[in-house]
Amino acid sequence: MAVLSFSSPVRFPLTFSRRLSPSRLRRSFLACSAETLVAASGEKSAESGDLKSWLHKEGLPPCKVVLKERPSHGGKHRSIHYVAASEDLKACDVAFSVPNSLVVTLERVLGNETVAELLTTNKLSELACLALYLMYEKKQGKKSFWYPFIKELDRQRGRGQLAVESPLLWSKAELAYLDGSPTKAEVLERGEGIKREYNELDTVWFMAGSLFKQYPFDIPTEAFPFEIFKQAFVAVQSCVVHLQKVSLARRFALVPLGPPLLAYKSNCKAMLTAADDAVQLVVDRPYKAGEAIVVWCGPQPNSRLLLNYGFVDEDNPYDRLVIEASLNMDDPQYQEKRMVAQRNGKLAVQVFHVYVGREKEAVLDMLPYLRLGYVSEPSEMHSVISSQGPICPASPCMERAVLDQLVRYFETRLAGYPTTLSEDESMSEFIVSMDGSYSQIIFAILHIAGWVTASESASRIQLGPVQLLLYSD
Repeated sequence: MAVLSFSSPVRFPLTFSRRLSPSRLRRSFLACSAETLVAASGEKSAESGDLKSWLHKEGLPPCKVVLKERPSHGGKHRSIHYVAASEDLKACDVAFSVPNSLVVTLERVLGNETVAELLTTNKLSELACLALYLMYEKKQGKKSFWYPFIKELDRQRGRGQLAVESPLLWSKAELAYLDGSPTKAEVLERGEGIKREYNELDTVWFMAGSLFKQYPFDIPTEAFPFEIFKQAFVAVQSCVVHLQKVSLARRFALVPLGPPLLAYKSNCKAMLTAADDAVQLVVDRPYKAGEAIVVWCGPQPNSRLLLNYGFVDEDNPYDRLVIEASLNMDDPQYQEKRMVAQRNGKLAVQVFHVYVGREKEAVLDMLPYLRLGYVSEPSEMHSVISSQGPICPASPCMERAVLDQLVRYFETRLAGYPTTLSEDESMSEFIVSMDGSYSQIIFAILHIAGWVTASESASRIQLGPVQLLLYSD
């Protein structure tokens, strides 16, 4: 039965995106202690007025939302705000419409779309430009037009809807507890990218001198240490909105009443959209008065949601394991096998996605590719080349070798985590029983790092039925 096989075993680079368990995260993950993300001098935010009052004063039309509070873990930080329905809403109702004059974009910041395009296609991202702008505005204090909005960002401290900060703000000691998880490599890589952007900040200063001449401060790298810029960058990253069907200079926008005040949901269809001279939200479902409003966060796996926004979604249909396999380039039959793989829609280096609830079909998709690597005899290779589709004879011995390789791969990945599933469950109960003090953050991170994911476990469990099915033929 079956066929594109492997005899020089497929090489599995250890790239593996693991699912993060949101229910446990929500129970036990505590917010890290960091400086205020767009802080300039450590000044405590004033309490005069609030964001929504300021928005109405500056031209926000009547809307159907209200700001409510959610307490912070352990009471060490101020509560966070979130947007809720102020009245019962029906699907397709416009919850709010924020005028473009109250939306921060590069077009608004730089005033010249050509300059905006030049900056964003060079060495600096839109996020870095927006973060730099808000940092200088923060230095203006109450003189800044954006003061109420910046004060709200200060309050949120870059925390997502679970009041948890992005791993980008964790210390090196805390990140050590992510050993074994590919999320750690993503965090470090993103951090290096932010550092590179920081080193290019002075470019903005000199290229957009007309923008910054109003600020009586030093050039960026002298006015702001890297850690302050990093905190501002993460704050902007957590709340930036990607607008569709707009110019390049408007595609990244900071929208008051948008994220992080709006909660993200992976199975939601509502999005903030550009409409005429405003950015509006049309809800995709009915809401009761007082219920938190959610928007779609895009097709992102949980590891990316944690990195960008500090939360994971237990109903995320885009959450997945990423398994990379490659044909052995030292195999004498490598070229023939690459041709067969391409004929069947696969590459010499192939990425397989394993989605929760669809583990068996993912394994069945991998097996023909794995079998191809175990083909060794010229006659077998000729049979594979002449066959139509991914099916040709495979011996029980070959099937055993393929399945054993797959099992070893998963076992190797699981062995890389510092704790077992049972240890993590025990740690979860321990954390829940504590008073939620900051001193427990390391245990919470340990808990995240050690989880054996549902996807990994299910993929291994499915190997049994698949193996029985193959051998029964």
